[in-house]
Amino acid sequence: MKAHEKAQPGKQGAQGADVADVAEAARRAALLALDWGTTSLRAYLLDASGEVLATRISTAGVMNLPVPAEEGGFDAAFDEACGVWLEHAPTLPVIAAGMVGSAQGWVQAPYVETPASMDALVAGIVRVQTAQGASLCVVPGVLEPGALPNVMRGEETQVFGALRGALHGAPRGTRHGTQSALIGLPGTHAKWVVVEGGRIARFYTFMTGEIYAALTAHTILGRTMKRPAEPDTHAFLRGVTVAREHGCEGLLATAFSARTLGLTGQLAADEQPDYLSGVVIGHELAGLEVALARRDVTLAQCAPQLIGSDSLCERYRLALEQFGCMRAHIVHHATERGLWHIAMQAGLVGPR
Repeated sequence: MKAHEKAQPGKQGAQGADVADVAEAARRAALLALDWGTTSLRAYLLDASGEVLATRISTAGVMNLPVPAEEGGFDAAFDEACGVWLEHAPTLPVIAAGMVGSAQGWVQAPYVETPASMDALVAGIVRVQTAQGASLCVVPGVLEPGALPNVMRGEETQVFGALRGALHGAPRGTRHGTQSALIGLPGTHAKWVVVEGGRIARFYTFMTGEIYAALTAHTILGRTMKRPAEPDTHAFLRGVTVAREHGCEGLLATAFSARTLGLTGQLAADEQPDYLSGVVIGHELAGLEVALARRDVTLAQCAPQLIGSDSLCERYRLALEQFGCMRAHIVHHATERGLWHIAMQAGLVGPR
């Protein structure tokens, strides 16, 4: 397992970064923040203002450790990603969010129930001592209890990072506790989070990415598909429209049109992947629209914040416009910002 290091923004980064630069960044750092998920680990070195000094990216996610967990796999992954920094700053506080706090993680950080505030997350932090002597503070996930319970790990940190970023640009006198927002986190298991009064009130999970991958790789729909040279926005929006206009028939019915439109010459093979992507994302947004309507909120009235890769968030932004939602915007650096503010709230670092 190798970690990839990126230097301070504006400088070229490499695995063999200059030792003097690494030492200088570590000496300037106020916090080591980890986004530790199922398949990857991202480590951020942050200065006293919460700005990123350096980033190291590793493939050593919770389910992909360099050696088994019972043989010290978490310590090995941590040392590979962060040891070079801690050599120069051994007392640096460390905070982590994501699947590292799950039952399969380094230490289990029990879920905080909705409505979940940042204070509740801080109160739920669990600590684990690393072999290198560092105290790793693990942020808990969030549970929405009920007949159909919902959970998240890692997204809660991004949500509060997005909220704090929005507050930073708000008029003077705006209080964090008054904030309401709709935040979308597209991905394998897409999340839509409703924030009320600065707390995570409720959220919805859609297995959109995983279902799309399964449909294309393991069903007959993939047999006639050809990967396009470039993303086909027209085909994608066509799929979104089908889901919006025929959503009552359900995904199980409309997804088959990716094949039948091809068989009847109405959809080229290289248009089918983006068309199907539009269908599944369109059904996700149709479901979200229904969920919001139950509380007398229309999707078209919302200004969602989108967190994720730029290309995927842009795809969602275009899809949202088909539902009359014209004010969606992409949020950057939500993860590291969220980790920084939770660390501040926990007293690991001082205020800006």
